Amino acid sequence: MSDDDLSQVLTAVGPRLRALRSARGTTLARLSEETGISLSTLSRLESGQREPTLKHLLPLARAHGVPLDELVGAPATGDPRIHPRPFTRQGKTWVPLTRHLGGMHAYKQVMPVDKDARSGTRPEQRSHEGYEWLYVLSGRLLLALGEHDLVLTAGEAAEFDTRTPHGFANAGDHPVEFLALYGAQGERVHVRVRPTART
Repeated sequence: MSDDDLSQVLTAVGPRLRALRSARGTTLARLSEETGISLSTLSRLESGQREPTLKHLLPLARAHGVPLDELVGAPATGDPRIHPRPFTRQGKTWVPLTRHLGGMHAYKQVMPVDKDARSGTRPEQRSHEGYEWLYVLSGRLLLALGEHDLVLTAGEAAEFDTRTPHGFANAGDHPVEFLALYGAQGERVHVRVRPTART
């Protein structure tokens, strides 16, 4: 790779960093605490005003739970298979099902039994730009959406604007597994159905 090619790859890291942070619904201040990188440096990295070094990229890849080659946009090898690398955050296991950073993001999430939820404590709520769609594979998922508490069971789905405060918890006696599709720019899931036959 030539110096010009390397410079172009590093310049493109900024939008990827911003997209990853948006997908996680985290702030620059929180990311600064997680990585030890100053707030001003993170801001310049995301805006493309500063080229990242390994000193920046390694802790950022670790914080976002993505491989380093995905973070820098390394050229594809031609292998269409996705090799998900699960990561754990706050006791919850996330399995990324997509490897691109733009558009929709897909995850499988596994949540252990939550003693707080079973005692009636509501999960912490957050709000951020975007739109989310959930599908429960197994178990019982508590979705605290605004003022409403909804319990979703296997086979049930929900979709909502992530600007509405929301939080999740396991509402059952076994781990809950669900799929989450998230669009940082507010993309919605488009479900196609067979048209009704005309009579």
